[in-house]
Amino acid sequence: MSIEVWTAEELCERLAKGESVNLIDVRERDEWRAGHIPGARLIPLSEFTERMDELEPEREGPLVFICKGGVRSMRVCEYLAQFGYDVVNVEGGMAAWPGEVVTGD
Repeated sequence: MSIEVWTAEELCERLAKGESVNLIDVRERDEWRAGHIPGARLIPLSEFTERMDELEPEREGPLVFICKGGVRSMRVCEYLAQFGYDVVNVEGGMAAWPGEVVTGD
């Protein structure tokens, strides 16, 4: 079980440096439409167990999860860590995100 924690600022810096990050937003669709990080993928917590096949752990970069404040994404991280996934939770979530956001789908 390996859960790493990054701050929103740390994630922003890593993306700005061009690091590969497999970023998954676990908020609900209406929250996503209101603003999300460019390059993130949406797998809402309410659909998560049915859509785990979309995680793509083989993609380059760590599996990084974000939500509004870090609570839902930590729940996902704890769940996945039970199955041996190495995961990263973004502490503070979108509420602390200092970078660019895009709206809509």
